[in-house]
Amino acid sequence: MDDQALAPEPNSEASNAPTWSVSELSTALKRTLEDAFSFVRLRGEVSKITFHASGHVYLDIKDDKACISGVIFRREAAKLQIRPQTGMEVIVSGRITTYPGRSQYQIIVDTLAPAGVGALLAQLEKLKAKLAGEGLFAPERKRPLPAMPQVIGVITSPTGAVIRDILHRVAERWPCRVVVWPVVVQGETAAAQARAAIQGFAALSARGVLPRPDVLIVARGGGSVEDLWPFNDEALARAAAASPIPLVSAVGHETDWTLIDWVADRRAPTPSAAAEIVTPVLDDLLADVAAVAGRLARRGERVVKDRRDRLAAAAAVLPRARHQFELARQTYANLAERLPASLQRNVDAHDRRLAGVAALVRPEALRRVLRVKGEQLAAIGGRLRPCMDRRMETARQRLATAEALWRSLDIDAPLSRGFARVLRSDGRLARTAAELRSGEAVRLKFADGDRGARIDGVSTRGKPVTPDQGDLF
Repeated sequence: MDDQALAPEPNSEASNAPTWSVSELSTALKRTLEDAFSFVRLRGEVSKITFHASGHVYLDIKDDKACISGVIFRREAAKLQIRPQTGMEVIVSGRITTYPGRSQYQIIVDTLAPAGVGALLAQLEKLKAKLAGEGLFAPERKRPLPAMPQVIGVITSPTGAVIRDILHRVAERWPCRVVVWPVVVQGETAAAQARAAIQGFAALSARGVLPRPDVLIVARGGGSVEDLWPFNDEALARAAAASPIPLVSAVGHETDWTLIDWVADRRAPTPSAAAEIVTPVLDDLLADVAAVAGRLARRGERVVKDRRDRLAAAAAVLPRARHQFELARQTYANLAERLPASLQRNVDAHDRRLAGVAALVRPEALRRVLRVKGEQLAAIGGRLRPCMDRRMETARQRLATAEALWRSLDIDAPLSRGFARVLRSDGRLARTAAELRSGEAVRLKFADGDRGARIDGVSTRGKPVTPDQGDLF
């Protein structure tokens, strides 16, 4: 039985239906969906989001019963006010189409917005709790701002009222350099640009052409929660917390709080207030300096007057200098009057002592003393010579004994009597035959020189060596 016999009879109605190719059917389905759902608004939860390197964003939008794939092309992704994240409830608008390559339908997203402010705030509270748990909001990690900054870095839009307000307030208060890093302050790329600006300022050198700022201001005017949402970006908050430069956040108005406000070293209610926070008032400083200088001058005057009064009081109780010199002058006059007579009396006294001594010193007495001393010296010399001779003889005998002992200990003396000394290759003396190895090279030391030799045979330990031992030389 063949296969054709088992096939059913073809239905006449089915046999008249046109035959589609796969591509034709896919194209027809695609056109039908796009015509029927050219614009739809869809509410759901973001799931499985992917940010592609090309700039496209791929995501799934689901509820508790179904899921639809979606794509946001690069142009539309750049216009988004918020960055979509997994778990965020959103409302998207776009058109339904198919992807024939995988037989799947999807939504091409033109706009994306949070389903409500409550959803954004809930997400923000969750992120705040996470960063607070890591200690990024701790007061002890907040750094003091420089008292008198030389360079202020401002991260904001180069156009608009914010930068004008900051520059105006700084110029009024404190003469310093302001460096502006232009960024967009709204949209999908705002957070990335602000983060790059913070890191770029930190990478500058203090002595470069563009100097490193002493303090940073991140500023933006007021707006809705969606407008300010880029400043709730986690990566931006971490960059602000890690900045080595003290940072002041001035985003929105006084009632607007964003994530960067919590991690910054100081939070300003407005951009103008931020300019006031980071700068002192030059006029106030000059007034303070003038006040201090005045106090110092008055204090100095009081000190000088006090010292002058104390000096005058001390001088009043001291005797007059003229009176002090009168007593000294009178004493000097009395001494000068008595000095000549005293000197003459001293000379007369020394003359008398010299005359008495001269009477005792006569030539005959000196000659007698010299004769006695000469006789004593001759007597000592007669006894000293025999003693010296005996000591010299004793020393000569001891020297001869030491010389004989030295000669007896000379190791080269036996060589002159026909002996030889055997030295091993390392210079050590061979004392016994047993320590020499067969074939070992040695040196034989004689009285008139040395010769090389090689040991042949083994030790006989006192027995004669066999005649075929060979010549050692």
